[in-house]
Amino acid sequence: MGNFFKSLFSSSQAMDPEEEKRKKFDILKYDGIRAQKMGKVAYAIKCFTEALNLQEDFETCSLLASAYMATHRTEEALGVLDRMLVLEPEHAQTRLARVNLLFLLDRDADVVSDCQYILDRDASNHLAWFMMGKAKRTLNDPLGAIADFTKAIALKEDFTDAYLVRAQVLLAMGQAQEALPDVEKAVELAPEEETTYLLRGQIQAVLGHVDAALADYQNTLNLNPFNEDATLLTAQLLMAHNRLDEAIAFLDEAIEMKPDFAKAYSERGRAKNLKGDKEGALADLKKAIELNPEGAEAQKLEGQHTNFDDMYKGGIF
Repeated sequence: MGNFFKSLFSSSQAMDPEEEKRKKFDILKYDGIRAQKMGKVAYAIKCFTEALNLQEDFETCSLLASAYMATHRTEEALGVLDRMLVLEPEHAQTRLARVNLLFLLDRDADVVSDCQYILDRDASNHLAWFMMGKAKRTLNDPLGAIADFTKAIALKEDFTDAYLVRAQVLLAMGQAQEALPDVEKAVELAPEEETTYLLRGQIQAVLGHVDAALADYQNTLNLNPFNEDATLLTAQLLMAHNRLDEAIAFLDEAIEMKPDFAKAYSERGRAKNLKGDKEGALADLKKAIELNPEGAEAQKLEGQHTNFDDMYKGGIF
């Protein structure tokens, strides 16, 4: 690579300096594109960077930002997007790409500012309303988030993610009944998406609709048998209604399918403990800690006991 750049910049062929500069820029840019297509991302970054040292170019900046994101160099990618906005300040897609990176960097207040910038110029951008709502949710402004999701949905009636996240916010606010129509719409729009059924199951459980909740958790598992949340929520709901044998049998199947599922052992141990099977509960707890020595069970046990035989005195479950 060093020889390539040396030969490129030491050409003895006489030509106009500006023309030579443009030629070198083009060579570097398109060599970077070829390298990126071949998966040689580090070399592509070098080419794009050298090209931009010769000439600021919006497309090349976009290519460089993409290469940085492919290598998880988020801060560098953000810096390149900032350069792009200097070149084209009103380019909404660039600002939305910047918003996505700001989310990754937990800079939610900046997300709100960038989205507002877009909306001040184009209030019909449904993605900007949606992203601003997500940021406000993280910033503990649920009412503002709901208002933004509502505006996004008004602009795009089939916006599945907006219905889904608005339902999540409503559920977190204790408004399960109000959340139900949103998640029903999300299920209608995305019947093959497991998260829609999982959320509907959680809402049904809060509303006391046990069988409906269990059915939705099973719908989730039908789409993804390894969905751990659906497995644990099913077991916990069964235990909450004293259906302990069902919970244990269900967790037996989950553990058979995934033998390293630490939380499933922990929950099965809790169900066994509720049935009075202390020995079986202890065996499951030991297995859960063995599989996940840094987990909550291990930490709780360490804080209460030094002897497994005495663990139930502190109510580990």
